[in-house]
Amino acid sequence: MLTEILIEDERWALLDFSPLAERAAQATLIHLGLDPADWEISILGCDDARIAVLNADFREKPQATNVLSWPSEERAAQTPGALPDLPVPGPDAGLGDIAIAYDTCAAEAEAGNKPLADHVTHLIVHAVLHLLGYDHIRDQDATLMEATEVAILGKLGLPDPY
Repeated sequence: MLTEILIEDERWALLDFSPLAERAAQATLIHLGLDPADWEISILGCDDARIAVLNADFREKPQATNVLSWPSEERAAQTPGALPDLPVPGPDAGLGDIAIAYDTCAAEAEAGNKPLADHVTHLIVHAVLHLLGYDHIRDQDATLMEATEVAILGKLGLPDPY
């Protein structure tokens, strides 16, 4: 399995979170030409209180957010809009860690009139792309990341979230 899932908030079980997260993470790697069998990603399914602490500790933003990611190494492209360097399989096959908050995800899905499973799938794809060096701070990088997300979600049969 590509993903190692830790559930702290039992509401994630209502969504059948583990297979959903595995499917989203695998689709992301496969789309980029990476073999999911070569990698590991740890995913924490938590609530807003827990992610707010993590957001404060790691980003100095003491509030809840939908998803956070911690890549195992920096992979970002130096040139705006360029593809990040893809990792090479090796003895340390961990791509990084992800935390996702149920409360915020559920509220965003409801506000956007989207099925929660679709929104969470999008956020897992988004977070895995962050682990692989994609970002959305610079406009050109955001364009690349969003187009990649849309392509992956399309392969999963999900609509464009943007």
